[in-house]
Amino acid sequence: MAVTRLNHAVLWVRDAEVTASFYVDNLGFHVAKAVPGAIFLQTHPNSLNDHDLGVFSIGSEAGPPTERRNVGMYHLAWEVETLRELIDIRTRLFDVGSLVGESSHGVSRSLYAKDPDGLEFEVLWAVPVDLLDPTVDDVTTAPLDLAGDVERFGLDLPARVTA
Repeated sequence: MAVTRLNHAVLWVRDAEVTASFYVDNLGFHVAKAVPGAIFLQTHPNSLNDHDLGVFSIGSEAGPPTERRNVGMYHLAWEVETLRELIDIRTRLFDVGSLVGESSHGVSRSLYAKDPDGLEFEVLWAVPVDLLDPTVDDVTTAPLDLAGDVERFGLDLPARVTA
């Protein structure tokens, strides 16, 4: 048996309500279910998962996430359908002071941001497979050029479909 896709992620956070509001307000998630101390979010109403992201409160005394000092998760990556959506999310993340980086990885165009607890996440648009540049290494990291990408791909070209 082989794993076919990520079903959901669950995070320990200081305050589930604060974190859920961040994902709802800035990435367009919606609340699927809430119970005391935990909120379950979906990426969109047609999600096939009962939740795509769960956040569980552990209290304001929780320490900050580590960065390259201990083992642990580095980030989650959320995919959007079009460059238009990536640009809209970039603006929102920048406006709330959450955006910490952006890159072109050959196979994707990526934004990096941190949520209210400092947990890093990525939002990406995946280049359609038939439009990948065969001369670019798929693990490359180059500066993001959204204007050039919009000129090449347009604002509304759907991302590659993944299983």
